[in-house]
Amino acid sequence: MLRQRSRQPEWMDDPEAAGFDTALAELALINRLSLAARPVLGFLDRVAARQGGRPLSILDVGAGGGDLLARIAVWAQQRRIAVELTGLDVSPWAARHAMARGVPAKWITADAFAVEGSYDVVLCSLFAHHLDDAALARFLVWLEARSRVGWLISDLHRHWLPWGFIWGAFRLLRLHPMVVHDSTVSIARGFTRADWRRLLAEAQVEAQLRWAFPFRWQVSVVR
Repeated sequence: MLRQRSRQPEWMDDPEAAGFDTALAELALINRLSLAARPVLGFLDRVAARQGGRPLSILDVGAGGGDLLARIAVWAQQRRIAVELTGLDVSPWAARHAMARGVPAKWITADAFAVEGSYDVVLCSLFAHHLDDAALARFLVWLEARSRVGWLISDLHRHWLPWGFIWGAFRLLRLHPMVVHDSTVSIARGFTRADWRRLLAEAQVEAQLRWAFPFRWQVSVVR
């Protein structure tokens, strides 16, 4: 079990799936409770220190409902760093959800590989596991091409312990069926250290690989 990445699809990958808005709201709460923003903000602290507080353009890939972008806006305000935030998600529900909640960001509704241009920083938090291995190797090359200062992937470690905890907890809490289904599938589609080393080698991309609490991997480049 969980020896290899699962190929099972997530319901959220279907932009026509029912209940998307409710699922995004629940995911925002789950991400906050699971400290999903913590490794991302720590990475941005590293970038800001190296850039000397200069303005940054930041793209969040697979931005969902924009809860991470909202946290980044607060981070930037607290550090008096001017930021231009952009959210990218293939689902039209994502942009609607973010705009309705006043997330201070521009929005792009498209597949990532259709997006051109570059940004100072490109972030990818809890999205990479949606991609199969071939697409992910291609995505690593895309990140190198689209980021001027640096990029970060923060994603799930594939392990039986979080899988089992989430399986029970989310059913006990009676969360939205999409969230219940996709939660354990996400972990099963997650990564081990060996996965990341293999994928980086296939893409011929050099990046730093770090462990982050709880059960996260950070793959990053800061130039």
